[in-house]
Amino acid sequence: MLKTRIIPTLLWKNYGLVKGVSFDSARRVGSVLPAIKVYNMRQVDELIVVDITATRENREPDYEEIGNFTKECFVPITIGGGIKNIDQVKKILRAGADKVCIGSAIFKNPKLISEIAQKFGSQCVVASIDAKRTKGGYECYAESGTKKNKITPEKLAKKAEELGAGEILLTSIDNDGVMKGYDLNLIKKVTKAVSIPVIASGGAGNYQDMFDAISAGASAIAAAAIFHFTEQTPLEAKKFLKEKGIKTRK
Repeated sequence: MLKTRIIPTLLWKNYGLVKGVSFDSARRVGSVLPAIKVYNMRQVDELIVVDITATRENREPDYEEIGNFTKECFVPITIGGGIKNIDQVKKILRAGADKVCIGSAIFKNPKLISEIAQKFGSQCVVASIDAKRTKGGYECYAESGTKKNKITPEKLAKKAEELGAGEILLTSIDNDGVMKGYDLNLIKKVTKAVSIPVIASGGAGNYQDMFDAISAGASAIAAAAIFHFTEQTPLEAKKFLKEKGIKTRK
């Protein structure tokens, strides 16, 4: 059985670190490099760094800045934002990233997932799925929650798995930044649809929320606001989970 991972998510915008609520009203919460240095000391398992404006601004990832991030990061790091083709993936990995996070390209160039998996292995590609509640269930969104796609998250997750994704980063847009718990129903729907690990994102307000997400089927926990705006830490989260019988790394 895989050990549960605690993965802080860093949202990167114009060289700064931001955090919003439901993908909106992002506010500055510092700089990326100092945050990476802090997390190095807090025994996190991995980091996810996403450039949230690259796709909408139709620009390439900033390889030089990614290299600066990876030089300071002593845990596996996943980079996302603005990735459209395999050449960009090569440059990101050459800059030191361990994995790439593919979001909007799932809709525009789904074969990219297969290309990455074939060339670098499935473990290298994380499919990012952002979902929002509707009257009848859920729908997926692209480009940081600005473009709706009429496909359910469970169907999109299954498609990503079939294309070769090694894991799913599943974010509830409704719960993002609210810190009132993960969308457990969403997690259950997606984890039942796929056999690859699902990283739950959006909603952590305390360690119990993390336990609930794992109990709903998540293999890993991604969180941002809880670590930016409270005194709670990844290390204490692991202690709490271990006391609940959840196996964690380190």
